[in-house]
Amino acid sequence: MDLIEEGQAGNTPEFSVSELSGAVKRTIEGEFAFVRVRGEIGRVSRPRSGHIYLDLKDDRAVISGVMWKGVAARQQTQPEEGMEVIATGKLTTFPGQSKYQIVIEEIRPAGAGALMAMLEKRKAMLQAEGLFEASRKQALPYLPEVIGVVTSPSGAVIRDILHRLRDRFPRKVLIWPVAVQGTACAPEVARAIEGFNRLTPGGALPRPDLLIVARGGGSVEDLWGFNEEIVARAAAASDIPLISAVGHETDTTLIDFVSDKRAPTPTAAAELAVPVRMELMALVGDFGQRMTRALTQRVDMRGQRLRDLGRALPKPEDLVSGARQRLDLASERLPNGLRRLVAVQTVRLSEASGTLRPGILMRMISAEQARLADRGGRLQPALMRGVAMRQEALKQRVERLSARGIERDIANGRERLEGLSRRLHDAQSSRVTDLTKRLENLDRLRETLGYKNTLARGYAVVRHDTQVITTKTAAEEAGALEIEFQDGIYRLGDGKPARKASKPKPPEQGSLF
Repeated sequence: MDLIEEGQAGNTPEFSVSELSGAVKRTIEGEFAFVRVRGEIGRVSRPRSGHIYLDLKDDRAVISGVMWKGVAARQQTQPEEGMEVIATGKLTTFPGQSKYQIVIEEIRPAGAGALMAMLEKRKAMLQAEGLFEASRKQALPYLPEVIGVVTSPSGAVIRDILHRLRDRFPRKVLIWPVAVQGTACAPEVARAIEGFNRLTPGGALPRPDLLIVARGGGSVEDLWGFNEEIVARAAAASDIPLISAVGHETDTTLIDFVSDKRAPTPTAAAELAVPVRMELMALVGDFGQRMTRALTQRVDMRGQRLRDLGRALPKPEDLVSGARQRLDLASERLPNGLRRLVAVQTVRLSEASGTLRPGILMRMISAEQARLADRGGRLQPALMRGVAMRQEALKQRVERLSARGIERDIANGRERLEGLSRRLHDAQSSRVTDLTKRLENLDRLRETLGYKNTLARGYAVVRHDTQVITTKTAAEEAGALEIEFQDGIYRLGDGKPARKASKPKPPEQGSLF
């Protein structure tokens, strides 16, 4: 009995570890090539390679999962820990760790409840960071010069916004086209907000004074791009005031909580962005009328006060009457005063003339003449020295105005002129030579492409009344033909069209001929 059991054990095939792992892998992949698994996401790992490793679990088991980089980039909803999802893929094994795992091809939340639970989780996280605080929200500019709109360029939303802006108060609008749903929505919207904020104020492309992020209504899945964390953080970090107008009035997304102002619809966002131009004009007109009435009333009041103060002033006749009397008294005293002044001045003149003697005058005249003669003698040498200095300066300037410099300049100019003439002549000769060669080449090309050379090889051109004949039928109808050979033209025919030969009649039935 022991021998039999030992012999049976010796006939059992032996597998290597790799062979056994490969057999298990083929069995599992063959039986579970397509599966859908519902569970809660546990651990989520995102290495630098871009792949996503995660765990799917319920209350009794855990399955490892992997999502390759290309598949992860296509997913509309990115996996997060605690999310309940439905994963679609295939089961396989990883021989390196002796475990099985699911290769996920698609992952989506397990119903709207899971989406809302994930949304509430993100909302609580952002609220805890203070991104929803009213103190950090900016006031909207009253009348922005440039408005930036982040939306799809082909939808009805942008047309509604532009139409409403044109009706209320036309402004400059910069449109940043983005996808408003799908996997590309969130990164494109975040890049658009950051891109508008990076524009330089006063640059070639003006920086907007106000941003509008807009999209029409839709389901929770359609609007999910505006619930992504990167969109909410980009809107919260925007230095430009931002209005969110995503969905209809009943739709709510995360960007609505972090934006500076939420509009129920895209049209309402345009109404929040700018005031009504006609209302402003009416308001300005009303202010103008009120200002005019206030100024008129104030001028009337000041005029009435001036008139009241004027009544308390004395009359002009009373003010000048005293001065008039003083003037009359002064005019009566003036003649006597003039006579007394003349008498006093006459006495002073007599006293001064008494001291003037002819001898004194002669001595003063002699002294002045001596001084004049002294200065006259000194003037002549000074004039001569001045003339000599001027002559020396003139001589130096004359020497500087020599003809040699002018002649040297003329010689240099002549050499430059001769050099330019030679260059012009050479350039003209070269251009004439090039044009001559080009003309010769074109003439040889004309002769090569012309039909004259073809005539030299034994061909001929057939014409009738300057029309080229190309078919036998046309030649028979022409009658007179001109045939051009290499050495001349040969004319054929009398000019009458040739008659067509009649067809022979068919033989009668029963005849031998």
